[in-house]
Amino acid sequence: MTYALHTFSLPMTTRFRGITEREGVVFEGAGGWGEWSPFLDYDTPEVEPWLRCAEEAAAGDWPAPLRETVPVNVTVPAVGPERAHQIVARSGCATAKVKVADPGQSLTDDIARVEAVRDALGSSGRVRIDVNGLWSVEEAVAAIGVLDRAAGGLEYVEQPCPTVEELADVRRKVDVPVAADESIRRAADPYRVRDLEAADVAVLKVQPLGGVRACLRIAEDIGLPCVVSSALETSVGMAAGVALAAALPELPYACGLGTVSMFTADTAAEPLLPSAGALPVLSTSPAPERLVAEQALRATPERARFWQQRLEDVLAYRESLR
Repeated sequence: MTYALHTFSLPMTTRFRGITEREGVVFEGAGGWGEWSPFLDYDTPEVEPWLRCAEEAAAGDWPAPLRETVPVNVTVPAVGPERAHQIVARSGCATAKVKVADPGQSLTDDIARVEAVRDALGSSGRVRIDVNGLWSVEEAVAAIGVLDRAAGGLEYVEQPCPTVEELADVRRKVDVPVAADESIRRAADPYRVRDLEAADVAVLKVQPLGGVRACLRIAEDIGLPCVVSSALETSVGMAAGVALAAALPELPYACGLGTVSMFTADTAAEPLLPSAGALPVLSTSPAPERLVAEQALRATPERARFWQQRLEDVLAYRESLR
């Protein structure tokens, strides 16, 4: 297929995952628009599945949805407790995912943030924490107990340690359910989580895992309850995550797909934002009219050349595998 790339660079409302701007490209195919936005620190083999996801979306090759809306959580970055309370209170969501273990912060900071989130949600809301693999086993066991008490009960802890073996060890030592994210989406073998009984929940991110249909196969084979989460996409990419969540046979947890609000602008004229804690299921990705029309949303020519070269590197890598 041909790739007429529109390169975007969108400022973020809060520093997240160490970045303040989100870069990527969108392109149009026969069936709609696809987004390709792998993070800048990922190498060529690792970003190839992200391109497959975008190609699937541009071809319009998604399965039929099984539901009309998808419940989502609000994501709380590593901000102070007052800001965390505001984010949750304004979200309309009944579930919050709270970032913890941020470099330069302490467990005391995490406790204050989690307590503020619980206060904003009320007693009936659900609180989950995301560690991004930054704890050792010993740190995880100690911190999970403390944060579970601060939250009045955690729904689960996401990726407390970097390796599958460590996840399995933590899971044996704590009462809070363990969710695997990086151990699935950045692993050579995502099924080791299943084989080592390392998690209670599988977090699926549609771009890193190669698209909606690829994720459905993984969900079926891995045999764990699934949460669909974003890789910090714009609305064009988020539509693919929503399509996955809509197509899963069961959806027991709120999904982490409410992150478009973390941008100050979007690639779509009508951003995919939750209402009353849910997102609508769209049949196709929204076309990025604003990106095409507004110079302020476009990346610089230098960054556009970077993404064009990145695409060429991935296509050459594919050719080398044949």
